[in-house]
Amino acid sequence: MNMQFKRELFSPQELKQMYPLTSEGTERKADNDRQVREVLDGTSDRLLLIIGPCSADREDSVIDYISRLRPLQEKVADKILIVPRIYTNKPRTTGAGYKGMLHQPDPIASPDLFKGLVSIRRLHLRALLETGFSCADEMLYPENHHFLSDLLSYVAVGARSVENQQHRLVASGLDIPVGMKNPTGGDLSVMMTSINAAQHGHSFIYRNWDVQSKGNPYAHAILRGYVDNHGTSHPNYHYEDLRHLADLYEAGSYSNPAVIVDCNHSNSGKQFLQQGRIAKEVLHSARECDTVGKIVKGLMIESYIEDGAQKSGEHLYGCSITDPCLGWEKTERLVLELASLR
Repeated sequence: MNMQFKRELFSPQELKQMYPLTSEGTERKADNDRQVREVLDGTSDRLLLIIGPCSADREDSVIDYISRLRPLQEKVADKILIVPRIYTNKPRTTGAGYKGMLHQPDPIASPDLFKGLVSIRRLHLRALLETGFSCADEMLYPENHHFLSDLLSYVAVGARSVENQQHRLVASGLDIPVGMKNPTGGDLSVMMTSINAAQHGHSFIYRNWDVQSKGNPYAHAILRGYVDNHGTSHPNYHYEDLRHLADLYEAGSYSNPAVIVDCNHSNSGKQFLQQGRIAKEVLHSARECDTVGKIVKGLMIESYIEDGAQKSGEHLYGCSITDPCLGWEKTERLVLELASLR
């Protein structure tokens, strides 16, 4: 094999023993999980808002950001349920660039996966214990989910992973909602088959175990736009797109039909300031058509402390080092406006 085995890492059980969750934290996460499920199954008519940095880069600024969300959540609690994004893995199309805290816990230091596993668990643990939020992360590497399984309330499967068999099988065995993004090329049939696979039980190998999953009834769609053969971004959040998705759900046999609209990525053409306009259009479509309103359950917004994204080598506090994000002042204003529209 043309690779070097540098060192053996600890198991998920060992890391959980090193950084354990308290009984109070376990109860808080269970309550958060219940609230997210209630939005997706229609028990609650609140809007699920998955919001936070494009990628987590440093512990201090991410905790600062999430701490600001807590009083904002209290202001909009009757209309919006906030689940902060702590995305600790960053997919890279070519493999080059910052891959997230798992790979590089210090963005200005060399990659260190040993320290990375510790850093991502410590970050999610602090978020839950200090702010009461059990957060969302991307399941970029399915075999790593167990390191954080007692801390997360939501998982997303990205556009580059949604066709992967292991992602679908592991999603079928999780006890928290899993959002399946449409692939980068935009083929919704790929996303729908992924949801279908995740909602059914399977036998498969996971971390050297023969496992049997029961199926995840809360697997659902995330629309994030797509890129055509010429590299041009196209949105898929408009009324017609949402109505088409409702028809796809109706044509199949799915539990809890739901969609969360990603307001950035190809839906905005990575023009981060357009996220507010997109979010409001989605809510307008949901109000105007009951069929659309029944499946639109939430929004995904990329937001951090400072507007935009920093250039390589700047090392700015609270400013994204990957895709550009809405700054805090614009974020707070937008969340309050969205609550007034519900």
